[in-house]
Amino acid sequence: MKFIHLGDLHIGKTVNDFNMLDDQKYIFNQILEIIDANKVDATLLAGDIYDRPIPSEDAVKLLDYFLNELVKRNVKTFIVSGNHDSDERLNFGSSLFEKSNVFIFSKYEGKLFKHSLEDEFGKINIFMMPFIKASQVKHFFEDEEINTYDEAVKSVLRHTEIDKDERNILVAHQFVAGRMKPDLGGSESLATISVGTIEIIGTDNFDDFDYVALGHIHSPQKLERETIRYSGSPLKYSLSEINKGKSVPIITFNEKGNVNVELIELKPLREMRRLKGKLNQLLSPENVIYPDDYVYVTLTDEIPELDALNTVRNYYKYLMKLDYENSHTKEMEQSSINPISKIKSFEEILSDFYKLKYNTEISEEELKIMLEVAREAGVYDETN
Repeated sequence: MKFIHLGDLHIGKTVNDFNMLDDQKYIFNQILEIIDANKVDATLLAGDIYDRPIPSEDAVKLLDYFLNELVKRNVKTFIVSGNHDSDERLNFGSSLFEKSNVFIFSKYEGKLFKHSLEDEFGKINIFMMPFIKASQVKHFFEDEEINTYDEAVKSVLRHTEIDKDERNILVAHQFVAGRMKPDLGGSESLATISVGTIEIIGTDNFDDFDYVALGHIHSPQKLERETIRYSGSPLKYSLSEINKGKSVPIITFNEKGNVNVELIELKPLREMRRLKGKLNQLLSPENVIYPDDYVYVTLTDEIPELDALNTVRNYYKYLMKLDYENSHTKEMEQSSINPISKIKSFEEILSDFYKLKYNTEISEEELKIMLEVAREAGVYDETN
């Protein structure tokens, strides 16, 4: 049996004032072609279906289109909510959708949703975990010590019957990374970010699952093993993703213990690029080779060009941002430094820690997630 793993669609997202709906429909059609070519049986959709709790009418129509295309193909679809979704809105009509093999689980109410499929090798169980918080889980298990996200997930799975002899899939929208150190009694993690009370979830929670389809992080990546992974978003939604490719995992289940993961590259309607140099150089005919792509432009001219923004837009209609980098901007940066400004913000501390830990810059989405968790934990207030 074959599955395709998707996540973080963010339908209706706007990036630097550009509505991404056309790009999203284009990539959804490409995903449908991949489903057809690979004879996929089921889709795992790991949250952040919409970009905002109250989606636009056009965003709702696009999801309706995509789901209808999956139903036409008799592809079973399993959807959990993410932190960007409204539980109630995403769940609307879910009991009716089940008749078309579209299964939506958007709100945890003390028990995980489970649906089983059959093939020549036996049963495959799909467990669905929407975005959950420690306080939400503790409401159902008041006698248990549940203060962190990791403890919440442990509690949820402890109260879930999982037959280890059968093939099991988990679809979840959470911030996961790293295996807990057994010698520390599970109190710390090899790859867990912990700043104040911000914590993420250890992969040791998922040892009973043959595949874990995660959503929350926009960069495609595996964690610990090939079968615990983030699909990533199908499109690039920020400057930090410019040099990162996008793909979708196709997961083939054979007998128990035999799972194959194949990554298939996605090619967007418009690529996202960073251009840097002098204005005349960038706009010379031989250098204007991506006129239909999204571009971030950094000009290095010492004297700013009058109306440079519109000049560049005459060549690049999908210009997302224009800024300058020259001796004057560097002087301004230096002159703005004083003893007070040397005190780093909470965001800078998180970014520095992430770079130290993973040797790469934190993405806008990852920083946003960590700040959101910090706000919920009461250790961060952007007004301060």
